[in-house]
Amino acid sequence: MRSALTALGIIIGVAAVIAMVGIGNGAKSQVEAQIAGLGQNVILIWPGTSTTGGLRGGWGSSSTLTRADAQAIANEIPGVIGVSAEMRGMAQLIANGLNWRSQVLGEEVDYLQIRSWPLAEGAMFTEQDQDRYAKVVVIGQTVVEQLFPDEDPVGQSIRIFNSPFRVVGTLSPKGFNSFGQDQDDVVIMPITSYLSRFSWQRNLSSILVQADAPEHMPRIQEAIEDLLAERRPGGRVDFTVRNQVEIAEAATATTRTMTLLLGAIAGVSLLVGGIGIMNIMLVSVTERTREIGIRLAIGARSRDVMLQFLTESVVLSAFGGLLGVALGIGLSQLMSRLNGWPTLVSTDAMLIAVLFSAAVGIFFGYYPARKAALLDPIDALRYE
Repeated sequence: MRSALTALGIIIGVAAVIAMVGIGNGAKSQVEAQIAGLGQNVILIWPGTSTTGGLRGGWGSSSTLTRADAQAIANEIPGVIGVSAEMRGMAQLIANGLNWRSQVLGEEVDYLQIRSWPLAEGAMFTEQDQDRYAKVVVIGQTVVEQLFPDEDPVGQSIRIFNSPFRVVGTLSPKGFNSFGQDQDDVVIMPITSYLSRFSWQRNLSSILVQADAPEHMPRIQEAIEDLLAERRPGGRVDFTVRNQVEIAEAATATTRTMTLLLGAIAGVSLLVGGIGIMNIMLVSVTERTREIGIRLAIGARSRDVMLQFLTESVVLSAFGGLLGVALGIGLSQLMSRLNGWPTLVSTDAMLIAVLFSAAVGIFFGYYPARKAALLDPIDALRYE
């Protein structure tokens, strides 16, 4: 009973570390998956700032990006395999006797390739559609559910700003992004159709660029910055270029800090458990003084006695660590089911927890073991 209660401190400590790190890693992996939803090897270009009467508008307040910039990137920079000039807006959609307000995107033909976004039905609009300013759209699953709940939308008409558009395809579901926005609540049309019918300005909301390989992204990003600066009067930098890796690092920085903080707080309970092991081993040395004296008297060496008590301490803490790992995995799964939190318990975390608990046994068991090994046999035999 005493050994079980002693191991309980280690069990709770390891379980807390496993559960907290699992929650933190789960949150981090969820953010990384959402960033990966942007596509593969994506570089994003956003508008710069505007200054009016000394007031600076901040990033995105003034756009000088044009389709000509996007075409120059596609034609002049090696390693670029996809470019999409992008316009974004909101519109009321009407179809099938229903209406729904959704995000409308004007994009190039390469958009779905850049975003790694497969179609559920139908097809993407073509270069010919784009050149002819065709009134065709591809819609997300949320729009399908809201406007075409019981029928196939492909081939049907949808009104956007009172203009009829033909649905040529539907997108596979992507879910919510890291900002809590429903990615499936979207209508995508050719950029030419958007600019000619819905936009009073010629400048773009952003440009999406896809690199041919991850290792080429820094070079391509630098080339884009140089090219866009050359295309502006006086080399003015009124744009921002970010790659997918930079976005992912910024998005996961908070979850990484949270994981470390949760792990550190839970680690304190491991320290308390180690102190408990030291306490019980000191009591054990005192209670077994005569046993130690007998062993020393019949030929046991000091290191034999030390190894005995050190082994007991390590076994106690390692066994507690294994039980703690099982309990931690169970707690992670329970919290995931009850609260809907994503959890990810890695093999490395479990291995480190067990090894750390064994190290705690060595560290906190050394002093009691050494104290036992240094007992004088005659005094030990006399002890009552």
